[in-house]
Amino acid sequence: MRYRFSDFILSPRRRMLVRNGREQPLIPRYFDLLVFLIEHRGEAVHRRDIFDRVWSDVVVSDSALSQAIRTIRRVLGDDSRAPRFVRTVSRHGYRFVFADVVEEDDEGEWQEVAPSCSVALQEAASDSYEALFRHVTGVATTASEEEEQREAAELLHALGTSEALRRLGTRPRHAFARALLRDTRWDAAEAGPVPILGEPAAAAVAHELVRLRLRRAAAVAATRWAGASIGGGLAGVLAGAAGGLILTTAPGSAASLALVPVLAGIGGCCGAAAGAGVGAGLSGAESSVRSQRAIALICGGAIGGGVAGAAAQWLGRWSLAALVGVNVNTGGGLEGLVIGGAAGLGYSMATSRTEGGLAAPRGRRRLGAAGATAAACGLAALTLTRMGWPLVGGTIHAIAQASTGSQATLTPLGQLIGESGFGPLTAAVIGTSEGALFGLGLTLGLTRRP
Repeated sequence: MRYRFSDFILSPRRRMLVRNGREQPLIPRYFDLLVFLIEHRGEAVHRRDIFDRVWSDVVVSDSALSQAIRTIRRVLGDDSRAPRFVRTVSRHGYRFVFADVVEEDDEGEWQEVAPSCSVALQEAASDSYEALFRHVTGVATTASEEEEQREAAELLHALGTSEALRRLGTRPRHAFARALLRDTRWDAAEAGPVPILGEPAAAAVAHELVRLRLRRAAAVAATRWAGASIGGGLAGVLAGAAGGLILTTAPGSAASLALVPVLAGIGGCCGAAAGAGVGAGLSGAESSVRSQRAIALICGGAIGGGVAGAAAQWLGRWSLAALVGVNVNTGGGLEGLVIGGAAGLGYSMATSRTEGGLAAPRGRRRLGAAGATAAACGLAALTLTRMGWPLVGGTIHAIAQASTGSQATLTPLGQLIGESGFGPLTAAVIGTSEGALFGLGLTLGLTRRP
């Protein structure tokens, strides 16, 4: 079926919105939102239901929905103060209120459809570009002013992106305006490319773009960062507890059951710290970069993991030397850098089709993403251990050997595997398991939908 209302025809099958024989462009998610509202036009649709339907595979901020509604209203020529089509239901969601919607069969060919501008665009075209430039180069102090800026940027795209950039030139605050045009091009179906490299003030534009996107996605990114930290911590607890249980039951081991909660606590702290670092890097990269997403995720994960690892390395060495007089060459910085980069690689490959938000796959796709990240982290951990760089298990064994009477030496685990002690095969098995479990927990925590 298709829907006819006022001067419009909406065809879900053809994915077209037409007004008086002229197509009105909308990006796919905004088109899906309009269809959803019309399908449920007899009710006020809750924001949560909209997110579950339209943004089912990603997590976005509330501002993304507000922008979608604003764009739909612009294309329909609607006014939020006296709505004919889409009405805001306070503290709930939105409702399609146009009463005379006709459902008709969508078979057969349509008459020729020509591309067209929206009513709002036609009105904007009659004015000078200067009125819109005053908005996009101004300083917004309220949320409504920020939305007006984005509205102006969308209208500039509709008038012609290349012409808008040419006229913008290097006037005051042009770097912010270019960043805003770059950001809104993903939400305006008429938008053209907005290059940064090779253009005026490229570094300033990139800085403004990252700041703009991080500010809009701050709440979502913070939630995902916390989820990644919890996921990494739980993975560390599981790895530590499992290792402790195996160690207590290994032949020739002097370890008692009291070692199990100790190793679980150490694993949990290490996993949570690593998850916080890598999760922050991944969340920040995914929020701020869209064109080169894979590269950004790899770099973000590597930087976050490296910082967390270096901090843990410094704290561990200082604490051991100061408290018990043990000097052990503990790892951290390099290992965090490699594991974090591998997590970014696996996560980016598994969620490469994500558009318009932060990836939040469900069901089997979520498990697939977790498996891919676990495999990448496990392979990276195996490489590190083969090169002689210990992870948590290897570091605990080194500390235990340097101490007197420690129960945490992992020599019995090596004997279980078939080595005479904690040899390269044992280190590889333990390190690979640590890396894979960390990647699994990190991704499950990172992709949890709030």
